[in-house]
Amino acid sequence: MNAMRKRLGAALAVLVALGLAAGAAMAAEGGKPPAQTWSFDGLFGTYDRAAAQRGFLVYNTVCAACHSLSLVAYRNLDGIGFKDDAIKAIAAAKEVPDGPNDQGEMFNRPGRPADRFARPFANDNAARAANNGALPPDLSLITKARKGGADYIHALMVGYKEPPTGVQMMEGMQYNAYFPGNQIAMAPPLTEGQVEYADGTKATVAQMAHDVATFLTWAAEPEMEERKRMGVKVLLFLIVLTAMLYALKRQIWTDVH
Repeated sequence: MNAMRKRLGAALAVLVALGLAAGAAMAAEGGKPPAQTWSFDGLFGTYDRAAAQRGFLVYNTVCAACHSLSLVAYRNLDGIGFKDDAIKAIAAAKEVPDGPNDQGEMFNRPGRPADRFARPFANDNAARAANNGALPPDLSLITKARKGGADYIHALMVGYKEPPTGVQMMEGMQYNAYFPGNQIAMAPPLTEGQVEYADGTKATVAQMAHDVATFLTWAAEPEMEERKRMGVKVLLFLIVLTAMLYALKRQIWTDVH
């Protein structure tokens, strides 16, 4: 009887340990982002140009103060419907480093459409110094780099909450239900009415999160629509080819019994 109790006690201890380990792992990974509805989902999905343009406004107004978008050039904005004059104005509003000049010195000049998006900091050390030691990630490929993609970006933007009872927060950290470990150095970036949309869309936190996630998905995969169109063409070709080969097979073997 005593041996059986010991075995039951040991089994219970293992189950408790596994439960604690599973809970710790879930906290380390962060909560699963709720699935959102995206215009670019599915075989025939495309980018919502209006949402992507609104998302650019959110990035340019809010995110660009800390996060770079180093793999995207201003001229690439024509992919979401911006006209040449608008692109020139957007680029010219930024200063980018250039040079050296005739005196061998570097200088700043207004941006041009061919320039990559201006970086908010001169280097990583400057970025860390301005953000209490945390390095804001480049957002060029963020929807590919994070599990959940656009769903994760949206969830992260709306996932700031008061920490649960008993959770000890480190100094300078914010509680976020979807960030791995649940403690993030970035303060809540979005507030109601933070930007004004030209099309009259109400700038709620959820709307801005949805729009900026659309924009960042486009930034990471500007070729997605073309790739989908090519995939559809290949599927149609294979269907026609299969039908032709089947008809040819029937013709060749029609007299064979």
